Amino acid sequence: MPYLEHDGDVHILYLGAQDSAQNPENRFHPDWIEGVHALLDEVESISGPGALVTTATGKFFTNGLDTDWLFANLDKITGYLDRVHTLYTRLLTFPMATIAAVQGHAFGAGAMFATAHDFRVVRVDRGFYCLPEVQLNMPFTVGMSSLITSRLPKQTAIEAMTTGRRFGGADAVTAGIADVAVDEDAVLSCAVERATALTSTRGDNLAGIKRAIHGDLLAALNTPTDESNFAFGK
Repeated sequence: MPYLEHDGDVHILYLGAQDSAQNPENRFHPDWIEGVHALLDEVESISGPGALVTTATGKFFTNGLDTDWLFANLDKITGYLDRVHTLYTRLLTFPMATIAAVQGHAFGAGAMFATAHDFRVVRVDRGFYCLPEVQLNMPFTVGMSSLITSRLPKQTAIEAMTTGRRFGGADAVTAGIADVAVDEDAVLSCAVERATALTSTRGDNLAGIKRAIHGDLLAALNTPTDESNFAFGK
């Protein structure tokens, strides 16, 4: 399960532990989603300067939707996807700077989770950013499509969404997906250093600026998912 650590005024949200047998790929199980929200609540409750770095350990940053849970609960798919959207809206409007320290693979909804942060630091040698939905015959929700097309360069979004290309670290920077690619052992420290420089921006004003920047995207993410805009498997 997710957990928190701190480095000065920088809050480090770990999406899961490498040795976790329960959820080693940090997939979006409903309990995991609630755990992330609870930790973000905790971060927001801490007064004073602050910034957020999100990372993980091991092979995966996050492998996205919990497909085991999803296929066992297809009758709940639309509500589940709407709850996934709340992670994105939470990050897009978070009242402090957010940096994803992507130390491993980020696939599907997990790649979008990284994209919802203000900035991204990735590993240069390993770890893919990938949107495999086209290969899974799975459509993007209205909100997910808007997140990708508004946060990535248009041609990058087209290639990522329509081909399922796996972008390595250096390619992700070139494509405008990530801000910087560094060696494995520098991913977290680079993100923390960048976050430390932004701790003074924390507050309601920053949250308001973000809401204005992402107004159309937030409206799309708040569009309820139903049969009119999401037809999985067809």
